[in-house]
Amino acid sequence: MNRDSGTFRGRRMIIGGRAVVRSQLYMAAMSAIKWNPFIERYYNRLMSKGKPFKVAITACMRILLTSLNAVMRDSRTWQPVTP
Repeated sequence: MNRDSGTFRGRRMIIGGRAVVRSQLYMAAMSAIKWNPFIERYYNRLMSKGKPFKVAITACMRILLTSLNAVMRDSRTWQPVTP
């Protein structure tokens, strides 16, 4: 959600959606940064570009969510990505 009014451009924040799902994705992303090589590289690349922590972790959460949605759509089990 943005906090804009007229010419004022405020800070954006994530407040939409379900808080329980959002908190679970946050913890899953924190674990994935440590144990999933693909997400770890993605997170490190964002941080090296100077992105704030919350922006980088939210991007990792989105990667996880799209991956989980694809697994559910295809009715398959989780297969780790091998480099």
